[in-house]
Amino acid sequence: MGLSRAARSAAAKKAARTRKRNARLKVGARKKVAQRRKRVAGRKATRRGTSRRRSTSSRGTSRKRSTTRRSPL
Repeated sequence: MGLSRAARSAAAKKAARTRKRNARLKVGARKKVAQRRKRVAGRKATRRGTSRRRSTSSRGTSRKRSTTRRSPL
């Protein structure tokens, strides 16, 4: 994985926090939270001018790959 040790640790902490919160919440509330997070993330991405789907680690590779792997037809 192309993350620094600190970033990995932060991601693990965030995941643990999410797991704990999900265990506490009911399913409906959980879905609402997830929906809100998506909406907020989309807004942040819009402000940044990027898409939400692309991960930071594969930012430079996707462009390069598309030119090399072509079908011969």
